[in-house]
This record gives sequence, C-alpha cells and structure tokens, in this order.
Amino acid sequence: MASTLSRRTVLAVGAGAAAGLTLPGVAAQAGGHSATRVGFTLDAEVLDGGEQVTSITLDTSRLGRIDPASLTTGTFTVHAKATSPIPIAPGDAIYSEYDLDRVVTAARLDRRGNIVLELSHGEGQTGGGTLGYIASRGRNVQLNLVYTVTQNAPIVLRHGRPVTIRNFVQGRLSNPEVDAFSYHVSGSGMKYRLYSPGRSHKRPLIVWLHGGGEGASLPDNYYDNETTLRANRGALGFATPEAQRIFAGALVVAPQSTSYWMEDGPRFAPLIREIVRDVARRHHVDQDRIYVAGCSNGGYMSLEMTNLYPDLFAASVPVCGVVASLQPGGGRLITDAELTQIRTPTWLVTSRDDTTVPPEPNTIHAHDLIPGSLMSLYDHVVWNGYQFPGHWSWIYLARNDPKINGTSVWQWMARQRR
Repeated sequence: MASTLSRRTVLAVGAGAAAGLTLPGVAAQAGGHSATRVGFTLDAEVLDGGEQVTSITLDTSRLGRIDPASLTTGTFTVHAKATSPIPIAPGDAIYSEYDLDRVVTAARLDRRGNIVLELSHGEGQTGGGTLGYIASRGRNVQLNLVYTVTQNAPIVLRHGRPVTIRNFVQGRLSNPEVDAFSYHVSGSGMKYRLYSPGRSHKRPLIVWLHGGGEGASLPDNYYDNETTLRANRGALGFATPEAQRIFAGALVVAPQSTSYWMEDGPRFAPLIREIVRDVARRHHVDQDRIYVAGCSNGGYMSLEMTNLYPDLFAASVPVCGVVASLQPGGGRLITDAELTQIRTPTWLVTSRDDTTVPPEPNTIHAHDLIPGSLMSLYDHVVWNGYQFPGHWSWIYLARNDPKINGTSVWQWMARQRR
C-alpha cells in the first residue's frame, strides 16, 4: 500500500525571480520575497491498459488571476518516480517502476484558475502508470508515486506581477471514475468497492470479478481494495453514462479476493454471495436483475457462481474464463457435467490469440456445453488502433463492443430477468 508520506511529501523547488507576493499562512523571507507554497493533485485516468497519471493540477487559484499567455510547456518541469510499496526480494522483478521526466504537452488554466499541466500518456507508453506488477506474486500493486515540480520561468498575474512558486506539496491521486466507488469490508473480511447511482427505485446489481493480478498478497500484508478498479476498465465500464442508461441506473460491486479466485472457488463463492446479499439489503436491489461478469480468474469465478448458485443471477458474462487447469496434467476447474447444468443465460467472450487462457479448452469448450450460451470470439484485441495482448479481451466487454444480431452485450444483459 502506498504510504501517505510518499504521496504528500513537500518538494522543494529551485526557481528564478522571486515574486513580491505573500500568501496566507506562508512566512515571508528576508528582502520581502515570499516562500510561496502550492499544493497539487495527480490527475489519473484508467485507460484500457490500466491507470495512468495524465495531468497534474496546481492549486494556484488563490494567487489571483493568472495571465494564460505566461504559461508554456516549458514553464514547469515534472519529474516522476514510481516505486514498489512492498520490498522486492533479490532476484525478483517488478515491472513498470520508473524514474523520469514526464513530457508536458500543454499548460492551461481550469475554470477555477488553477494551472493544469497536461502530460504525455497513452497505451504502451513508458512511465506514468500507477500500478506495478510483481512477477513472483503475479500481482498488480499500487506504486508509491513521488512527483517533483520545478518552475523554470515566472508566471504573470493579470496586473503584471511575476510570481515564482518556491515549494510544491504533493496531494492525492484523483480519478473521478475510481473515486465514485466507495470502500467497504464485508462481515467475513473481504474488501469490495461499490458504485451507487443514488436513485431510490429498485435497481439492478452488477457483480464484477477481477482477474488474478488484482487479488491481495497477504504474505506481504498487501490488501489494497484499489487494483480491482485501476488495472482495467472492467468494473468502471458498467458505471459509465452509457451503461447506466442501458441498465436504467445500476449498482456495481467489485469484490477483491484475498488471493486469487482459482485458488479455491467453492470457498470464495459464499464470501461473494455474502457481499451480494449485504448490498441488496442496503440498497434496494431488484433481486430479479443481479448480473455477474468477470475476466480470466474472474471469468472462471463467474462460471463457478452460476454453477453453485443457479437461481441467483439473471445473466453471466465470463471473459477469457479458465475452465481447464492451466497446469500441465491438471484437471478441470469446472467439470463438463457442471457446465451442462448451468441454466443462467451466459454470453462468453474471448480472443483467438489468447495464449494465457487458450480459447479452445476453455471458453469455446464452455460455450459448446452451456445450454443456449452465446459467444463473441475475436481474432485479436485491438482498440483505438492499439493491439493489446490476446488475453485482454475484457476490454471489449468494458467498451460494450460484443454484439450478436445487432444487440450489444450490455443491452442483452439488461434485458435478462431471473
């Protein structure tokens, strides 16, 4: 878990001409020059490939009206350092740590008069991500982020006074989509995040079950309730305006496994059921419109939930779900007999080039056995011109891309009733 200190460290800045300006609560230096302190937030977005810091917002509104003409991409330098929140053993590896200057692509003022520094970002770009992947654990973890801002030239207020900010204070990581999900812990101790549209009528509930990389790593005392939303758009997609319109206002719940679902699906199933029951009791859920979806490990768990609770869900969407053991010579995680007994309407999604969970013995096999099931089988995982690993077919569900006979997967889900 990222420490509070690392996210709020005061970062000293060496800059040019001092401003003749004193802010409330900031002591003036000798000669009448000010030691101006300004806080900033890290603004993040969850792209299809995971969360990235896409801009930073400097809390400059209290300085007075800033002349936007004094802002250029060279006015500030932004340095970013991202490190693991837990110790990395010798010989182990964590992917996506970085220590580099971020490229400032634009400098502008927002409606409140704060300076926003837009940062270069995009799929496959090095630096800027908020998560790292620990190889030995098979886990995504939220990186400790330390951003250093340096002012290279004065900014100018509307009355012509130059201002140089001498100290910057790093604040929180802000992501409106992620922040819209509240934090909870079930009676059994399983953590989960919940999105509620806040409407009073009976609403459907969508259960999102994460992949293997988003579970906890209890040997490291790491259980963050964050990576389930930040690693991909699986849960977030159902909270978008488009999805909320299709489902007429749906709750979205994202439980986090204490390890990984495939470790013991039958043991985890009652814990997920407990969360569904608690959310339904507290939030006026329509019991006939509870849906389950998940990816990879979570795709397996979606199938397992419909196997163990045949009368609970109105529909299930397992994406690249594991059916056959991924270990050589291993047995099936869900037997053929269990697959043939599933009666919950099921729409499966996968890609032919998935080398992590090969389609033939898993998704295609399940489709062949689950009565009346639908399947979207892609050749590759490509979105906005960028090709992702073949395993990442959850991107298509998160973007409501799968369609059969003109009906999208979200529309199909929303029409199902228990």
